[in-house]
Order: sequence, then structure tokens, then C-alpha cells
Amino acid sequence: MRRFSRGERWVHRGTAWLMIVCVVSAACLYVPQFAELVGRRALVVDVHKWSGLLLPLPFLLGLASRAFRTDLRLLNRYGAHDRRWLSAVRHRDPRAKTRWAGKFNAGQKVFAAWVGGAVLVMLGTGLVMWRTDLFPLLWRTSSTFVHDWLALALGLVLLGHIGLALRDPEARRGMRTGSVDPGWAEREHPLWRR
Repeated sequence: MRRFSRGERWVHRGTAWLMIVCVVSAACLYVPQFAELVGRRALVVDVHKWSGLLLPLPFLLGLASRAFRTDLRLLNRYGAHDRRWLSAVRHRDPRAKTRWAGKFNAGQKVFAAWVGGAVLVMLGTGLVMWRTDLFPLLWRTSSTFVHDWLALALGLVLLGHIGLALRDPEARRGMRTGSVDPGWAEREHPLWRR
């Protein structure tokens, strides 16, 4: 069963690779042991800045894809079934949770919204930190604080995303090939399957 178009998969891959470069280069800038291993701090700073600036690019290019725009609309719509899904998660009822999932379950919708917002905040605070000549000291200090703590939160959320993906080989196959088994779709996303 077709789940993702080629364009959607390329948006995901491009975003993933740029995010990995951002996170690894940030770790090399922030963790002294990694900084010593890599050295060449100026190069790492440049790689981090440019990967961060380019991070919205896959999303913007994806807007040319009708399938990507359709999925964005699905990700932006919360309905009664999403509230039921979140309630099932809160009450730790895995059987009820799967009954209320469309193409994207409510957890995937929350994740997409949070990461999208986090990327914009990281981009904004990163620009303030980069262009120190344009902003007052208070803005730069505040941006550094927000950027550092949000980076930590984003790293943890991304680890959770990767962990969930590793537990579901069929979901990974859907992102890799674009197709999923109809039985998996019926079990995990029954509202979409129907």
C-alpha cells in the first residue's frame, strides 16, 4: 500500500541528514571531549552554521510536491480521533490507541509541530548568535540560553523518534520505499487504511 511519495521521502532524508550534521557538529562544539577529537573548531562552526541555515530547505523544496502539501494538511488537522488517541496513550491502552489513528497518529502530529517550531526557534536564535554585530548583548545572551537548552531538548526528542522508528520495521520500510503492508496499515492506521 502506497504511504509516501518519492518527494516526501526525499524531504525526510534531506531533513534527517541536515539535522544529523547539526546535532553532531553542535556536540563537537559543546562537549570538550568531542571538540578535542575533532579539532578544527572554525571548520566545525562553519559546518554547524550552514547546516542549520539549510535545514528548512528540504521542507521548502517539498512544497513543490502535491503529496507533501497534502500530508502537511493532514498533519495540521486535529480531530476527535486524535483526542481519543492521546487519551488512550495517557491511559496506557495500546489496543484503543491504534483504533484512532489516521495516516498520522496524534503523536506524529505533535512531534511534527514541535520539531517544526523548534527548528524555527533554533534558526532565529542561531542567527542572533552568528551576527553579534547586529544585536545587543541581552539578545545574544538570551539567544544562547534558549539555543543551548532547546538543542538539548531537541536532541532527546530526536533520540525518541529514532528509537520508535527502530521498533517498527514496517514504518521504516514505508519511509524507505514508500509502501507498507496493508495489514500493518489496518493495524496501526486504520482510519487511513479505510
